Formats: sequence, C-alpha cells, structure tokens
Amino acid sequence: MPKSRLKVVVTRRLPESVETRLSELFDVVLRDDDTPMTRPELSEAVKSADVLVPTVTDTIDNALLSQAGDQLRLIANYGAGVDHIDVATARQRGILVSNTPGVLTDDTADMTMALILAVTRRIPEGLAVMQAGEWQGWAPTALLGGRVGGRRLGILGMGRIGQAVARRAAAFGMQIHYHNRRQLRPETEQALEATYWASLDQMIARMDVISVNCPATPSTFHLMNARRLKLLKPTAVVVNTSRGEVIDENALTRMLRAGDIAGAGLDVYEHGTTVNPRLRELRNVVLLPHMGSATREGRIEMGEKVLINIKTFDDGHRPPDQVVPSML
Repeated sequence: MPKSRLKVVVTRRLPESVETRLSELFDVVLRDDDTPMTRPELSEAVKSADVLVPTVTDTIDNALLSQAGDQLRLIANYGAGVDHIDVATARQRGILVSNTPGVLTDDTADMTMALILAVTRRIPEGLAVMQAGEWQGWAPTALLGGRVGGRRLGILGMGRIGQAVARRAAAFGMQIHYHNRRQLRPETEQALEATYWASLDQMIARMDVISVNCPATPSTFHLMNARRLKLLKPTAVVVNTSRGEVIDENALTRMLRAGDIAGAGLDVYEHGTTVNPRLRELRNVVLLPHMGSATREGRIEMGEKVLINIKTFDDGHRPPDQVVPSML
C-alpha cells in the first residue's frame, strides 16, 4: 500500500514554481491571497497539518502550539529568522523546526550597502526633487552628502550577512570593525581586514556607520538602547537590515529629530508594520518596507530549501536545516 502524502499547509503565497513543486510532492493547502493568516486560521492550520510552512508574519507561540494536532511534526519556516517561532516549546512537543539559512546573505548585504549609500549621499532627497519637478540644475552646494570611503563601519553581528557586508564595504574603501558574541578566527579576520571589539560601547563611540546584522534574541533586544545610541558621534549613521527589536526605535527617533545622530537607514522596525510616524517626517532617514531579501532568485531559493527540508523529513531523516534552541 503506497504511503499517504504529507498534508502541508502554507500560510502565505510563495513563488509559483515553489507552489507547483509543493503540489506535486505533497497534499498541499495553498493560500488564495497574499495576506497573513488570521489567528483562527493559524489555529485551524496547526490542527490539521502534518507540516506547517509559516513566514515571519506568523506568530507561532506556545498558545498556538498547544492547539496543534498530534500529527504536526514539522514547522518548515520560509525564512532564516525564527524569532517568531517558539522553538523550545515545539521541541518539547516533538515538533521539528527548520529554516532557510544562507540563501539571503548576498541580497541582504546588498541592501545594507544600498542604505548606507542612500543615507550618506542623500539619494532619496535627490529623487524627491526630481519627481516633484523642482530641479533647477546643478549647483556647487546642492544636496551635499558625504564620501563613504575612509569611514569606519561598525558591524553588530559578524555571521554570514555581517561578513558579506564587510566584504562589500571594504570594496568601497571603508574601514571594517565588528562586535560579535565570539571573535572570528584569525584567518577570517585577516581576509576581511576586520578589527574586533570586545566592548560594544567602545566600538560604537568610534564608528561613522553602524550596521545591525545580528538576530533577534532575548540578549539582543534593545541592544542599541538609548544609552548606547547616545555614545554615537553626531555625524554617525545607523543602518538596520536585521530585526527591528534590536534598536530602541523611540530613542532613535528622538535622537534623529534632535540632530544627535546624522541619519538612519531602516528596513525593519521594532513593531512590525507599525512604524513610528515621526520617522517618516525626517529627511535624514531612509525607510524601506522590509525589502532586504526581496529578490526573485532569493525567494525561489528559500522555497527550494523548504522543499528539501520537508522531503528529507518525509523520507525519515532529519531536515538538513533543522533549528535547535542552542543555535538561537
């Protein structure tokens, strides 16, 4: 008797090629429209699915997992970050969690550099002038920004993405500094020409640009709090393509408005889609709608990782990208 196909519930619309392959391999329930599932819809999903494929917009917490049916055995997350999933509770209930690491490294690093350039060279301000039809021609003192070459870049979190940012920034002539839970191996530091700072406070006080590239964990919540933000030079720029919770957004907004920090480029926000309205009023701030991983290639590769994780699990093996609490 042939083995019954796994029931896979997908919470958001995915690239068409990924949805097609999922449908070929599994008994899949796809989303009709590209909106997040409501809480009741998520509840029904965990009650019926063998495998749940959520995204960062879904909160898979203890309360939701307590409603899961006995057949739910894998949460194959479509994304690298898993701070929206209670991995420890899932493990206690015998539910494996997998993610899609590595495939978004270059895309996110590219966006980090784009934000650094956009803020320091005042690109959105120039775009606004052109779109409004207000450009009066070249002028020696118009929209003067700053040169990135020679600036000190301080990277918070020197994992895959942080290192990719370092390589790109070095090509622009920036000096690379970093703070990480663990110092990199000497050969890696040498290849990146990166200087390690054991003290985050000391590093922050000396940098021209801060790039946040660390995951959201209890230990990184408000890592850039009001006290640390005050250590920044008034000419410094802050860029965040990681997780919004790492920065105290209200404190950052106050300091930007007061001119205590020169500018910021943000792709993520502390309260998800609820962005501090005062940030939108500032001309020295570039705001993007979580576009760091938004490339066709990256999103398809994410889907391929999800497929491999589910297929490997279905074949009776550990998913290659299984997440365990000690990794977080």
